[in-house]
Amino acid sequence: MIRVARDAGIWTLTLDRPDKANSLTAEMLRALCHAVDAATQAQARVLILTGMGRVFSAGADLEEARTGLATSGLWEELSSRIARAECLTIAALNGTLAGGAFGMALACDLRLCVAEAKFFYPVAKLGFLPQPSDPGRLSALVGPARAKMILMAGAKIAAEEARDWGLVDRIVPAEELMPATLALADAAAGAQLSHVAAIKRMVP
Repeated sequence: MIRVARDAGIWTLTLDRPDKANSLTAEMLRALCHAVDAATQAQARVLILTGMGRVFSAGADLEEARTGLATSGLWEELSSRIARAECLTIAALNGTLAGGAFGMALACDLRLCVAEAKFFYPVAKLGFLPQPSDPGRLSALVGPARAKMILMAGAKIAAEEARDWGLVDRIVPAEELMPATLALADAAAGAQLSHVAAIKRMVP
């Protein structure tokens, strides 16, 4: 359900459960944590997160959410690993981003999306709190009022509005998503890891 590809310092982790809108199980979250750790240990220069199909991820698998996954610490573990990675991290959002899946995208350095993508994080309506680090990361990107609009008012944001707010950095046609992502990865992929890590630390 998680595919890992490696090519010249670029690691691509792909959510591969399109029949379930790439909803995430505990097993998938653990696999993503292990893959991020492996990329870090292998001194990857770039880490890309993407998905198969027309949805990046609908968040937690519904059956597992009912038995505790919605409040599991695995979500925070994953986003923390991504945030700590000393390489360039890019979320290539092939479609809608929802719920707990926000955490991994917010933890990335860059976010690209397709024009059809929508963004929503309906924790208040569902009776859950967001992952601990998500409100701060979201607010840093879009500002506190817009963060509250997403988290508290349950607003569903279209791709253009998400770009205008700073939630995503670029919108690209679906067929150009990975080429555009790899173009952004090129400079870091050819650089020394120490330089990539140093520049990342210099940018607050």
